[in-house]
Amino acid sequence: MRIGAHVRAGKGLVPALAHGAEIGAEVVQIFTQSPRMWKPSQYGPEVLAGYRAAQLAHPTVTSTFCHATYLINLASPDPVLADKSRACLTANLATAEGMGADGLVLHIGSHRGSGFDTALPGVVDALVEALDAVDASEDPCPVLLENAAGAGDTVGRSFEELARVIEAAGADERLGVCLDTQHLWASGIPFATTAEADALVDLIGGTVGLDRLRCLHLNDSKVAFGANKDRHENIGDGTIGSDGLSALLGHPALQGLAAILEVPGAGDGPRAEDVVKAREVWQAGIALRS
Repeated sequence: MRIGAHVRAGKGLVPALAHGAEIGAEVVQIFTQSPRMWKPSQYGPEVLAGYRAAQLAHPTVTSTFCHATYLINLASPDPVLADKSRACLTANLATAEGMGADGLVLHIGSHRGSGFDTALPGVVDALVEALDAVDASEDPCPVLLENAAGAGDTVGRSFEELARVIEAAGADERLGVCLDTQHLWASGIPFATTAEADALVDLIGGTVGLDRLRCLHLNDSKVAFGANKDRHENIGDGTIGSDGLSALLGHPALQGLAAILEVPGAGDGPRAEDVVKAREVWQAGIALRS
């Protein structure tokens, strides 16, 4: 398992690699633009090519993931918001593709009470539209659908829902999944013992498929199990705890994946000590299985 962290991109994107290396991360995740603004950042071909070259040459940071803007809501019943979301997703994916990222993580959004079945066709059309608009390589950057914490009318609050989205998109190979541990916990999916972790991995295999699982978001939780709120906590300081996370991280089927910290740290995101803690928790999980 490769332990990574969400970091600041910095001017010209390349500083993200140095930020990751400074805290000992093997993988970095960045926003391709401000997470709370619609206007996309404009990166010229030379900037994107420079990032690809820097990533390939970096001695310790082995890969990059991008995270799409939080404002995107592909499930919105509001046609204006839905159109803005489609355009924003396409812009985010174009940057991720140009950087050579291993995936663009996406929160699908909320149907605002219209219902999953009503929202599904629009979600699928938006995903395929963005993928087709950007796909210009033999190894395109996939869109990684993230499981939701279960608040409100979010789409993707279960692996069954994510599987239905992928199936409705024709099982497009350019769609994958990102598993967020805090969101799992908040949505009431247990994994804090080896038996529960085994059951979760079986659930993933029987719905979206383990081959589509491309990365983890490794987070403890500020809120209780089943609280349906998206509230991340530093590893070991939340309601999941180090032991609960170890039970999942040590599962043989998850080894080799990137586990990306999205924790608050001291208020400015993951620190070196958070990366160290994550590795300790992972190693404890390996020991549980030995």
